[in-house]
Amino acid sequence: MLHKNLIAGEWIAGDVSANINPSNTAEVVGEYASASAEDARNAIAAAKAALPSWSRSPVLERHAILKRTGDEILARKAELGELLAREEGKTLPEAIGEVIRAAQIFDFFAGEVLRLSGELLPSVRPGVGVEITREPVGVVGIITPWNFPIAIPAWKIAPALAHGNTVVLKPADLVPGCAWALVEILHRAGTPAGVINLVMGRGSVVGQTLLDSPDVDALTFTGSTGTGKRVALASVEHNRKSQLEMGGKNPFVVLDDADLGVAVEAAANSSFFSTGQRCTASSRLIVTEGIHDRFVSALTERLKGLVVDDALKSGTHIGPVVDESQLKQDLDYIDIGLKEGANLVFGGERIERDTRGFYLQPALFTEATNDMRISREEIFGPVASVIRVKNYDEALSVANDTHFGLSSGIATTSLKHAAHFKRNSEAGMVMVNLPTAGVDFHVPFGGRKRSSYGPREQGRYAAEFYTTVKTAYTSA
Repeated sequence: MLHKNLIAGEWIAGDVSANINPSNTAEVVGEYASASAEDARNAIAAAKAALPSWSRSPVLERHAILKRTGDEILARKAELGELLAREEGKTLPEAIGEVIRAAQIFDFFAGEVLRLSGELLPSVRPGVGVEITREPVGVVGIITPWNFPIAIPAWKIAPALAHGNTVVLKPADLVPGCAWALVEILHRAGTPAGVINLVMGRGSVVGQTLLDSPDVDALTFTGSTGTGKRVALASVEHNRKSQLEMGGKNPFVVLDDADLGVAVEAAANSSFFSTGQRCTASSRLIVTEGIHDRFVSALTERLKGLVVDDALKSGTHIGPVVDESQLKQDLDYIDIGLKEGANLVFGGERIERDTRGFYLQPALFTEATNDMRISREEIFGPVASVIRVKNYDEALSVANDTHFGLSSGIATTSLKHAAHFKRNSEAGMVMVNLPTAGVDFHVPFGGRKRSSYGPREQGRYAAEFYTTVKTAYTSA
């Protein structure tokens, strides 16, 4: 079966691209159509044509569509979770968890449709009233990454539709399956023609068309820092609203007073689960002297017990890297770390399993410094470095010494240090005695510095991006 693009309510064929399972490269997950630049332009035109009607649609219509979508995603969590694990390499329990989160996001925004509000204020002029309302921003272009192939499309599409916008979705070409399934569910849930459009394919073709179009009113992007800069520049050219979620080099601080078991578990989850392929993953483990050796020893033992294997196998803790290119990048950085003088105390080599896939033993470095490339640049794989520091003050300084500022964490039993770190960590999200990855669906997501640009995603804060504010005056 060829999975086609959805444009103006019609399924449109295109060049065929095979979706490969990273756990077993001999398996084709499915065949998906690649959109042309003309397809992308048609999708934008369809979204523009559908905007006047959808932006003024009854709230109960939007509520019902989003609710039906969330309900079906949840009902099919096992099936969609297996699809996600097969195309991205995330373990099956993690994949099913991501599908559940997508369902929760649609359920939340179905409720938000019924909670759309404004303000009614008196003017400083007698006899004049002021209304402050939010209106849809317009046609929203959505470009999503491969590491969360259903959750990230969900947390962009759901608020866009809830607030009355129309959408053109361009998913990562590595993982079209979950995006196609999500759009197909939305289509059958009753979304009118042109309100949701799917254009799969290469970023250089489809993504560039979105960037170049003056009819795209807002563009939300999650991906690499380099591409994010291109999105920002193109948006300035068209005076377009943009929202960017990019890289991270997230610190996890472990203080002498930390509960060792809590610290090790949080660090292992932060750095290595989901194969380290999360923008919120911790690749810098900043550890004070008094606990350093015990922490490294305990974390190494924890890594020895982690099973790297096929994402669908029961008992697998870490699945494969997403593709050959990412695997090469990970191995190159491991080589860079060795050349820089860091000590590789565990893993770091490609491994073989029953099926041919992109399997990498998680890598742990010690004796790293914060000026090494492995401590400065985002690797986006199961690779972490331990940086030894003297005390809390040095730990905080090292943690903040980065161009990125998405997520940070600290393991400590000191209320004083926990409170100080929450206030002084230069990150958009801060975790205490918890992994740096993992944010609830109803709270804002985003960072600082080069990690993020524009309004936050998720929760009620999503309205800041997906709406524009209108102030209206009325004389009695």
